[in-house]
Amino acid sequence: MLRRNWLQLGIAGLAGGSLSQLLHLQRACALDRPGKKPASCILIWMDGGPTHFETFDPKPEAPVEIRGEFQAINTNVPGIQICEHLPQLASIANKYAIIRSVCHNQGNHGAGNHYMMTGAPPRIPVGCGAFVSFHPSMGSVAAKERPAPHGLPPYFSIPSMSRSGGPNFLGAKYAPFVVGGDPNNKHFRVRDVELPNGINEERFQSRRDLRHIIDRLPRYSDPATADPVVAVDEFFHQGLELITTPEAQKAFDIDTESDATRDMYGRNSFGQRALLARRLVEAGVPFVTIYDGGWDHHSDLFGALKTRLPSWDQTVAALINDLDARGLLENTMVIALGEFGRTPTISTLPGQSKPGRDHWANAMSILFAGGGTPGGQVIGATDRQGHSAMERILAPENFVSSVYLKMGIDPDKVYYTPAGRPTHLVSDPTPIRELM
Repeated sequence: MLRRNWLQLGIAGLAGGSLSQLLHLQRACALDRPGKKPASCILIWMDGGPTHFETFDPKPEAPVEIRGEFQAINTNVPGIQICEHLPQLASIANKYAIIRSVCHNQGNHGAGNHYMMTGAPPRIPVGCGAFVSFHPSMGSVAAKERPAPHGLPPYFSIPSMSRSGGPNFLGAKYAPFVVGGDPNNKHFRVRDVELPNGINEERFQSRRDLRHIIDRLPRYSDPATADPVVAVDEFFHQGLELITTPEAQKAFDIDTESDATRDMYGRNSFGQRALLARRLVEAGVPFVTIYDGGWDHHSDLFGALKTRLPSWDQTVAALINDLDARGLLENTMVIALGEFGRTPTISTLPGQSKPGRDHWANAMSILFAGGGTPGGQVIGATDRQGHSAMERILAPENFVSSVYLKMGIDPDKVYYTPAGRPTHLVSDPTPIRELM
């Protein structure tokens, strides 16, 4: 720890410093111990706002108009229940934690997405359909702080980027490498990782040598403005490494996985994307987002989830188990969440015939596995009707700070915008102590 940190701790103690400050400094110190490897992160972004009632916070004792059609089942940890359509996750509850008490006040998609992806609330009112970027996302911060080996980009988003998953003032260099397409398709190929058709190795080397000659020419540089050519050069060299590095090529080759492994994850788009995410963190990529859309169930909630939850359950359980079996779970977080939860009361919208639940930021559930997280626990609680967080109330800042600390990143770090304005990564760097 830096001398300044010890002085801060001493002053905090004299002034009656908070437990959160102490925990933050203890965690920062622990990450600096020899042999302690910072964790990578696979973030499953359930875009639209998944219901907490029908996933990880069922309310079997509530009236039917609140508890819904699904039943609660016991997990392999006494006292913890989740939805009946998540049996495989129920069988490994000892391997993950459930956070039931993160809440905020941003009840629309744009703002809620931004808050949970960045740990920073939007500065101005934001509409539901907005693509918002007032602050760097966790993935972009990881890309800046944690470079990946073998020429691999440090931040991936599969198959698209979340509306607030970008770098903001950090610049395009730290945007995610987006892997589109469907890995479940036998013709799946990752763009930009092989030579274009019609260009052989000899011709490619000739072009590379010519570019190297041009790059040695004097270049105008104005310190007051960013040179866009520099950014282009960075993208070029990254692309060059992707094309020419065997380790990078290997990470994308999902066809080398056994049929048994691919079947375990599920022969569908989401399942194979999760398998690709595992391959990427195995190759050293620090942050991968799996964008999993379609959780905005204003109508037909129960019909949609009867179809969706069993395969989702299979994939997420397979990812956790596979990482565990390979000795990777201790240093890889698997996190599943969306922008908020859903309303306690089931309703049928005008023009709809099947009921659903609307946006609700007062309560939500987060699955958090790996990265040294003690499993088999529920953190916080909502009231008996799932209306609001009522025990161990936590904010998005606490969640994001926990992710950063596990990745070896100080959540209290200050970045400077191009205009010179200082900006803390997270305004409240207090982690969720139960996750540590």
